[in-house]
Amino acid sequence: MTIYFPEVKETVIYEGPKSKNPLAFRWYDKDKMVLGKTMEEHLRFAVAYWHTFKSEGGDPFGNATMSQAWKTYGDPMDNAFATCDAAFEFFTKLSVPFYCFHDRDLAPEGDTFSQSCSNLEKLVAHAGKLQKQTGVKLLWGTANLFSHPRYAHGAGTNPDFHVFAYGAAQVKQAIAATQELGGQNYVFWGGREGYETLLNTRLKQEQDQMAAFFHMCVEYAQEIGFTGQFLIEPKPKEPTKHQYDFDTAAVLNFLRAYDLLDHFKLNIEANHATLAGHSFEHELATAASAGRLGSVDVNRGDSLLGWDTDQFPTDLYSTTFAMLEILAAGGIGSGGLNFDAKVRRSSHETVDLFHGHIGGMDTFARGLAIAAAIIEDGVLAGFREKRYSSWNEPAAAAVLAKGSSLAACEEFVLANGEPTMKSGRQEYLENVINTFI
Repeated sequence: MTIYFPEVKETVIYEGPKSKNPLAFRWYDKDKMVLGKTMEEHLRFAVAYWHTFKSEGGDPFGNATMSQAWKTYGDPMDNAFATCDAAFEFFTKLSVPFYCFHDRDLAPEGDTFSQSCSNLEKLVAHAGKLQKQTGVKLLWGTANLFSHPRYAHGAGTNPDFHVFAYGAAQVKQAIAATQELGGQNYVFWGGREGYETLLNTRLKQEQDQMAAFFHMCVEYAQEIGFTGQFLIEPKPKEPTKHQYDFDTAAVLNFLRAYDLLDHFKLNIEANHATLAGHSFEHELATAASAGRLGSVDVNRGDSLLGWDTDQFPTDLYSTTFAMLEILAAGGIGSGGLNFDAKVRRSSHETVDLFHGHIGGMDTFARGLAIAAAIIEDGVLAGFREKRYSSWNEPAAAAVLAKGSSLAACEEFVLANGEPTMKSGRQEYLENVINTFI
C-alpha cells in the first residue's frame, strides 16, 4: 500500500498547550466536554477534498508548485483512485470525522455524460469501502456546475435549456452519489448563477429557472428517500459580477419568494461573508435568526486582497464570535465545520496540509472554549437583557404581539415625554471579550 504522507507516522493527537510538536493539537481535545458535548460533537470538522487534494498551487500568474504523488499516473482514473486513497490516509491521520467533495473532485469528467456517470459510480464504490474501513463519514456532497466551459453562463440560470438540463442531470447523479455514501447534507453553490450585464439578461426568468431547478431537486430527493439536509452557500461576486446568492439575506429572500424555505438551510462561508461586506458572525446570526443555519465553511480572507483567498482560520476573535453565534443557535445539527481552505502557493510540501488543518482546528477549539466561558459567565446575556428590558413593558409587548398602533405609540410619548439616551457600551463589551481571550 502506497504511503502518501510519510511525515506523519501515526494519528495526530492532543498534547496540550505546552507541546512544541508542530504535528500535534494544543487545544483541540476531541473528547473534552464543553457545555454538555465533546469538542468533536460541537465542531464536526471536515476536510475539503478539492483544496486539499486537487489544488496544485497555481494562480493566474504562475504554474503549479505542489508535488502530489497521487497525481503521477498517466490515466485520469488511476489518479482519481490514488487521490481517494491519499485523502483517506490524510483524514485518518488528522483524526477528522468528515469530508466533503464535488463530484468532479472525486471522479474525472468523461468524454460523454454517461462516461462521467460511470467514472463517478466507480469512485463512489471505492470511497464507500474506505469509509467503512476508516469510519470517516461524508458531511456533504455537491456537483461542480462552474468549471466546465458549458457552464460559462451558469447552470440553473443558463439561457440555453440544453445546458440547464445537463446541469440538472449532473445534480441528479451527485445527489444519488451523496446518498450512496451516507452524506448527511447536500450543498448547492451558485458558482456562475448570476449575470455580468442586464443587456443580455432576463433577470426574473433566470430566478424562476433557479427556483424550478431547486424544486426538482427537492422532488428527486423525496423520490429516492434522501433524508440529508439541502444547503445553499451564499457568495457575492467572483466569478459572476451579480450573483443571485450574494449573501444570506438575499438567499433567504429567494427561498421565501419561491416557497423553498422549509427545504433548505444555509452553508455559511467566512470568506464569502467578508466579500459581501459583512462579518462572518453577521452571516451566521442572520441565518440562525431565520432558523436556517445548516453548516459552515471555515476559512478566512485577506483584508488587503479583494478576492476569495481561502486561507486557514487563525484569528481567535473571529472563531470566538463565530462560536458564540453557533452555540446561541443550538449548534449546527447535521452540518459541520468544513475547512474550505488551502495552503499558500509557497507552502508546497504535503506536510503543510497538516500544519494548515491542525492550526485551524486548534483555533476553532480555542474559540469554542472561550465562547463557552463567556456564555457560562452570563455577562453578554445579562447586558442584552438589561438593554432590551423596556420591551417587557405592556405598551412595548403589545407592539411585538401586533396588538398596538401608531396612535397608541403617540399616546405613550405624550404621557412619558422625551426618552433618555442610554449607552450601548461597545467599548466596555469589547474589553470584556478581551478578558476571556
